[in-house]
Amino acid sequence: MSKLARSQVTTKMSEVAMRYSELKDFIENKMRMSHIDQPVMIKALIDAKGALPTDKIASKFLEYDTSQIEYYEQITKNMPGRVLARHDVVRKDGSNYVLNIDVESLTSGQREELISLCDTKINEYIGPRGPKIWQHRRLSDRNIPGSVRYNVLTRAGHRCELCGVSADERKLEVDHIIPRNLQGPSEENNYQALCYKCNANKRDTDSTDFREWKHIYDKKEVGCIFCEPEAQRILANTELAYVLKDGFPVTDGHILVIPTRHIGSFFELYSPEQKACMRLLNEWQSYIKANDSSVKGFNIGVNVNEAAGQTIGHCHIHLIPRRYGDVSEPRGGIRNVIPGKGNYNA
Repeated sequence: MSKLARSQVTTKMSEVAMRYSELKDFIENKMRMSHIDQPVMIKALIDAKGALPTDKIASKFLEYDTSQIEYYEQITKNMPGRVLARHDVVRKDGSNYVLNIDVESLTSGQREELISLCDTKINEYIGPRGPKIWQHRRLSDRNIPGSVRYNVLTRAGHRCELCGVSADERKLEVDHIIPRNLQGPSEENNYQALCYKCNANKRDTDSTDFREWKHIYDKKEVGCIFCEPEAQRILANTELAYVLKDGFPVTDGHILVIPTRHIGSFFELYSPEQKACMRLLNEWQSYIKANDSSVKGFNIGVNVNEAAGQTIGHCHIHLIPRRYGDVSEPRGGIRNVIPGKGNYNA
């Protein structure tokens, strides 16, 4: 080996400052994560035998970021899927789109020609327009400082300021209220937190401020017993819903799941509120079963409006544990709200 070659090897080895055990220890014990970015990047570099350009590392995040897939699923359904179906080029078969031609009967030359024609159409469209056709999916030209992003998300309660969905359920993005192309400033008071779906549906030319929407969930009514519940009866509390011991339990363990916002009907709840209620119902039925082996079933009930028996004008969902022998004939379940209708075979 020449002197120059030995020098290059020595230099390269000196750049590898971390041993296997040190990297293993970092991943297992020292890595502090605010997202999946670090392990994804390390994994990508290991798979590539140690080095990758930035764009290749960035592409690896797409394997985990389902928001990108969901976004283009909506694009597929709303645009090409609908247009191509109208021209009888494709048809829908369950969750699949099917090309209305027997692809297997085509020769390899025919398949290549059709693909080449599609490539030509793609290039003809992109050519005169350039990268701006992807502008609606690009990040800000200027990186938003972490402290500003933190303040915007905290101010929003880590919820989309349009639909209210939690950051735990859907990725949140920090969005310009007045868009940059309308000279909107890159300042904290011009940012809002939107989930990727709401942000994707907002055009770059829209000037819309959704920050006050979150206050809708704070609506209360003086004198409502579910807006002002007895503290000793509250079993669990989240931002959008809570669990309350029923004041007149039908069976032992009977609870109510109640949205925090004052609203009369279950059908008037926003999607995030319904999801919050459903999550609490699932959690508490599991908790009740785990702590009371006599419970063998449940009734879930919502009374909507006076004709259906609602006496308190604040939506609430009953979760009633059931046990063998608590009634002489359980057959029919909630059908028994109308006397004589429980046994539908009678």
